[in-house]
Amino acid sequence: MAMSKVSLSIEEDVLAEARERAGRRELSAYVSEALRRQLQHDRLGELLGEMEAESGPIPDDVMEEARQLWRGPVAEPKQRRRSA
Repeated sequence: MAMSKVSLSIEEDVLAEARERAGRRELSAYVSEALRRQLQHDRLGELLGEMEAESGPIPDDVMEEARQLWRGPVAEPKQRRRSA
């Protein structure tokens, strides 16, 4: 795959964490993969927008059902035990 070299301005804290996670020599691959995921996310958003324009919005009850299936059952909050 052809590669291009670019110059970017990145917030220092973001860059520091990315370098820590990716390793200094793997930063280019890390950033490239992040850009690839963002582009995929953007294209999916565009597709969903087109589908909504064509078919109308997804009904709230269908969205809620999908959320429940995606996340699984909602767990009840655990009661904190009070120390004596």
